[in-house]
Amino acid sequence: MRIDVLTLFTEMFESPLSYSILGRARERGIVDVVLSNIRDFAKDSYKKVDDKPYGGGPGMVMMPGPVFDCFEHVQKQADEKGRVILLTPQGRRFDESLAEEFSRAKRLILIAGRYEGFDERIRIGLDAEQVSIGDYVISGGELAAMVIIDAVVRLLPEALGDEDSAAEESFSQGLLEYPQYTRPEEFQGMKVPDILLSGNHAKIAEWRKQQSLERTKKQRPDLINGNQ
Repeated sequence: MRIDVLTLFTEMFESPLSYSILGRARERGIVDVVLSNIRDFAKDSYKKVDDKPYGGGPGMVMMPGPVFDCFEHVQKQADEKGRVILLTPQGRRFDESLAEEFSRAKRLILIAGRYEGFDERIRIGLDAEQVSIGDYVISGGELAAMVIIDAVVRLLPEALGDEDSAAEESFSQGLLEYPQYTRPEEFQGMKVPDILLSGNHAKIAEWRKQQSLERTKKQRPDLINGNQ
């Protein structure tokens, strides 16, 4: 898979993309993440990429010119056109289902905004899908892009190294994950449930399923309706 990121702050991605699952996936050629700086495509000597909104209002808006030019340059770098994702609070809520959908694509092009948002002609002209990682405000689309990249890459074949890991995590089956324990068997008076020490894998699986359901009912009851 190839993931392109169009951003004003490419340096923000250097550390997150270099370690753990993402770092290993890149090293093994499972995913290629390519960063492109929108500011490199500004026309004036000041590298201006934003301006005041027509009609008045606070803040600045990202101009269409540099974004379009950056996008056109990036899209030519691979035969696969890819899904174009505009990271914006107005978009579809990102969840595990959408992560799985994205993981089946050969290429994603993520466009991260700043300031008060994008000139509307960017969305229209690039025919971009709008995606949001939640109902809250952050400083820019870079963090949202990192969240999406991480969630998508871990779903790619061989990215985790354990085929069952992704399938058993929270939200993969629409429920929260069951409680996990490791050594020692007792810590500060708290003991590992006997069932996990029994060696009876069928009973353990049944226990875990029940725990997952009970935890979801208690902590995220909104998820239950879609899993009945």
